[in-house]
This record gives sequence, C-alpha cells and structure tokens, in this order.
Amino acid sequence: MLSKLYDINIVPMTKAHIDDIIKLEEAAYGSHHWSKESFLNEINNELAHYWCAFDNAGTLTGYAGCWQILEEAHITTIAVSPEYRRRKIGEALLKTIVDDCYKNMVKYITLEVRVSNLPAEKLYEKYGFKSLGVRKGYYQDNNEDALIMWTENIFYDKFKLLYEKNIKSLTEKVEIKCQG
Repeated sequence: MLSKLYDINIVPMTKAHIDDIIKLEEAAYGSHHWSKESFLNEINNELAHYWCAFDNAGTLTGYAGCWQILEEAHITTIAVSPEYRRRKIGEALLKTIVDDCYKNMVKYITLEVRVSNLPAEKLYEKYGFKSLGVRKGYYQDNNEDALIMWTENIFYDKFKLLYEKNIKSLTEKVEIKCQG
C-alpha cells in the first residue's frame, strides 16, 4: 500500500486565524479580496460555518466557508494558497463542507464560481454540482460572469454514491484530520 502524500489538518476558523487568512486572500485574489471585517463578521454569523486547512508545520494552506439556511447551504468561499494548489486541499475543504451539511441535515448546496475558473468548476462537477445559470457581471473587479452551481439532494443515493467514491479516492491520497 502506498503511503499518503501528506496530511491536511482542518479546524474551525477562529479570530486568531484572520491575519493569516487575509495574507492568503491577497495571494489568491490580489487587490480584490474580502476584508478583515468581512471575515470577522462571518465568524460571528450564526448561519456561517468556516474552516481553515493547515499543513503539519502549522502553515495555513486554505480556508472555506458556507452559510447554512434551513435545507440549503451556500458556499461563500474556498481558497487555497497559490503555492499549495493541486494538493487536494480545496477538495478536502469541500469534503468538510459537505460532511457538515450531512451532519446538519442540509439537503442542497449552491455556489457561484468564475466562468474562467476551470479547475474549480471541474472539482465541483466531480462532486455532482451542475451549472444551472449565469450571473452576468457578478465579479466586481473585472465584471466577469459567474456560473451558478447546485447539487441535487445530497441525501439521494445518486449523490451519496458519487460522494463516497470521490472521498475514497481522496483519502487514498491524503490524510484529512478534521476537528469540529
């Protein structure tokens, strides 16, 4: 059996993470990014669920969050530090969101993604998200359109079987340790 490539440690986002998140946010998105106040507001929002991913050295490698409202979750952000991309961190963060939705009986997950962000679109499609529309000029920095993507009911067998297959493949490659 092959050993796993590396560990991904995922913890709930706290106020103590915000300064590092802002640095990662700037690296990932340039000058058009969320503010420190935005993240502080999210941490204090009872509908918001946010997580941070770290490597074994304690370096912040990514973060993600969503709002859970009744039976729906809206993924607000998934970001991975540019130097840590293509290491399954975004996928591990997506897994964390889906697992939390299962725990909280959330049935549907939605998000917007830039039409130019093909790696993210492929990840979401891999996990059963389908594009159901476009928000014209959604991104303020360059007026780029966003695809609106949705899952079907995550409790349906079709979604669960695809999810289990993807998670089996993911956990063969990386060790995911999730707290909270």
